[in-house]
Amino acid sequence: MFQFPFFTTLILLSLTPQLRIQAFNIISATSNTHQNITLTAILQKSAEVCQVVVLKQGRFFVQPKVLTAESVAQACLSPASASSLKEAISDIKNRNAWTDLIHFKDPEYHFDNEEFAAGRGVITQGLSVVKASLKLKNYESAREQLGEILHTLQDFYSHSNWIELDNRIPYPNLINPYLLLDSLADNKTATCSSCTVNCTNNILDTVIKQRKLTSGYYIPPKPAGKCSHGGTLDVTSLLDPTGGINKDDQQSPHGSLHLQAADVATAATRDLLEDIRRTTTDTEFLRLMGITSSSSVLCIVIDTSASMAKDIDEIKRITNFIIDSRQGTADQPSTYILVPFNSTVYGNVTKMTDPDKFKSEVKKLSAGGEGSLLRYSLSALWLALAAAPSGSEIFLFTDAGPALTDILLKSTIEAMIESTKSTVNFILTNPLTNLTSIVPNPVNLLYQQIAEASGGHFIEVSKERLPNATSLITNSTISGLVNIFYVVKGSGGAGQYTILVDPTVTNLTFYITGSLTVFAITSPSGQIQASLQSEGSLGIIETVANLQTVRINSPNPAGNWTLNIASLLSCTIKVTGKSPINFKFDLVDIANIPLPNSGYSVSQTRPSTDGSFTLLVSLLGSGSGLISELVLVDSSGSGLYKGSLEDQGSGDYLVTVETAPKGDFYIRITGQFNSSTSSKFQRQSSTRYRASTISITVLRNTTLSAGQIFTVGFVLKTSTNTKSFLTYAKNTGQDFMLFSPILPAVNGYSAGVVVFNVSANATAGTEHVLTIAVTDQELTTTNYVFLRLAVSAAVAPPAGLELSLWLSGLTLLISSFTLS
Repeated sequence: MFQFPFFTTLILLSLTPQLRIQAFNIISATSNTHQNITLTAILQKSAEVCQVVVLKQGRFFVQPKVLTAESVAQACLSPASASSLKEAISDIKNRNAWTDLIHFKDPEYHFDNEEFAAGRGVITQGLSVVKASLKLKNYESAREQLGEILHTLQDFYSHSNWIELDNRIPYPNLINPYLLLDSLADNKTATCSSCTVNCTNNILDTVIKQRKLTSGYYIPPKPAGKCSHGGTLDVTSLLDPTGGINKDDQQSPHGSLHLQAADVATAATRDLLEDIRRTTTDTEFLRLMGITSSSSVLCIVIDTSASMAKDIDEIKRITNFIIDSRQGTADQPSTYILVPFNSTVYGNVTKMTDPDKFKSEVKKLSAGGEGSLLRYSLSALWLALAAAPSGSEIFLFTDAGPALTDILLKSTIEAMIESTKSTVNFILTNPLTNLTSIVPNPVNLLYQQIAEASGGHFIEVSKERLPNATSLITNSTISGLVNIFYVVKGSGGAGQYTILVDPTVTNLTFYITGSLTVFAITSPSGQIQASLQSEGSLGIIETVANLQTVRINSPNPAGNWTLNIASLLSCTIKVTGKSPINFKFDLVDIANIPLPNSGYSVSQTRPSTDGSFTLLVSLLGSGSGLISELVLVDSSGSGLYKGSLEDQGSGDYLVTVETAPKGDFYIRITGQFNSSTSSKFQRQSSTRYRASTISITVLRNTTLSAGQIFTVGFVLKTSTNTKSFLTYAKNTGQDFMLFSPILPAVNGYSAGVVVFNVSANATAGTEHVLTIAVTDQELTTTNYVFLRLAVSAAVAPPAGLELSLWLSGLTLLISSFTLS
């Protein structure tokens, strides 16, 4: 149910750099943290479950001496899962940190203000959503919800007096809604005495002897005699009784108990993970943690119009080939997704993990319907981007341009690509000629732009030669593929590029997409092969329409490779390989505060062109590697801006870029495995990014409930003279949705709201993905909001005045901003 104080919260969110984060530290060099607690517990529980699975298979389990993502994946007999395990942990940790910034004023999310029943409610309700999402195989939503409730659970042991009562095991009642929360100090019971520097013994003896449970107050008002949370920015700690009882770090009022609190919080995290495990299979639990036999995804978006009969037959053939040839191997896809469309409809989404069932779904595809020249291709692509795991390879097949209404989806599609970091490949069977395309079909221009934005391929091929092009699916859906290099050569002419390939890389492949292009590749040993040599000393060159693929035959291609290329028109160059070393990154909003604590939340918008921005970068799949440099490069591959790295440990880095580039950019890292210069590696995002003159601050309801109206309010600020905006919102739920016109700018600030209802019949755990794209009136810049939401249990319908309250509140919100 909407509550008007939401707007106060949104105003305060704009001031988060001045707010103290009240929890175990998020980032700290001296104390245990939410990050470390979560990482440790997940690795311990994953290793435990892996042991059971491996022994059931009749194989030998080797207990790792030191628990890391790499050692646990190895013990699970799935070494290729090291990257996906670390990525899953990173997603959970990031959502854990997010809770501090979004719910800093909500005591129940931190067990502050003696809010024990409400805090337990946050955990148990969230836990039910995790289980429901897992049942529907919505793993990303489950991880986000898991991160949120772990924050609250872990805070209990730092913010309450559970540890001061000499408890050294978790409180099981917190994850079980049917057990009583007993011995709680009531509202009139005094719990603390005043203290200043040393607060070790400030909890009253009567509370200790009667084993009453209490917690510190952080949000005023504080009842007489109650403990405070404590800390420089806790205003309640200045009121009698002064001081505090938190154990967030070793410098906290009860910092001497910090390590004990962290240990019990870790054990409690393991208990909660075990509770989830008991409701599913061990295999599904491990999949939630990113441990699977393969990290690859087979995602196909297919036009089913009457003209697509040959294309559909080829999709059936290549799907059967991939499934049958990879059954039981490390390259067997872990997830299968199918989204059909034509000139009248698009969807539904078929998403499953069973290969045989997927073959049956593909077999049902048939060509038919109207023969319109325009199709709902981008609407279907949007559904695929929402359904596919982040970083997926998506393949779209059609022989027609997008519908007129789909053209409006371009900015929303690009927002989804930037948010999910997925790659979109278009295989189009409508070339201008049946020969190699010299000039792209103009109706496909939008597809080409989207492919380049995602780092994907854009292939125009005749229907007769389509089987030659579908080999791209076979080559791009193997487990462990990494992107080493990517540039878009926007005009004709000559160019030379150097590509660093490290010793872990196999299956090295060059992709050159473009017409009238010639090139020569030089290996580290000096061997040269030109584009006219289909078979040469370096490998095999396959040409299909406007795509040339060079498969390097060397099993150890490490070193500096050189590509010399000349083209009459634009072209793209992409270099991939198979490697256990990759990286993950997110734009984050940092709350900088004057104490050891810092917090951050992963931003789901573009960075602002005004001032600096920060990335959280994680090195995946390397137990000893280090990132030495992060550079933003433009589409031509030229370096633009170098980031300043701050090592956070465990392969995580905060990277600050002082000035956002004005144009498109990609993210490229270099690093090394050890001190040896010969062990350098390079990785690059294939996704293209852009900063925006529009900044968006958004706050949403925390719960998406069946039968309830859901509201998302947002505030815009622009550094230009823009006074009006174009807004486009899209939601996978297909439920009734409307959004208000963005209110006119006042002192640079505007506001808007999106409202949609969730069906009363919506199943708990169902995933909704919402994107809101905002473009200025001059159509020169766009920013967006991306939210992944999971449905919880049904609730009573909200009051009918909710929308009008929102609109009134947004007007007041703008006034508040202009006064600040």
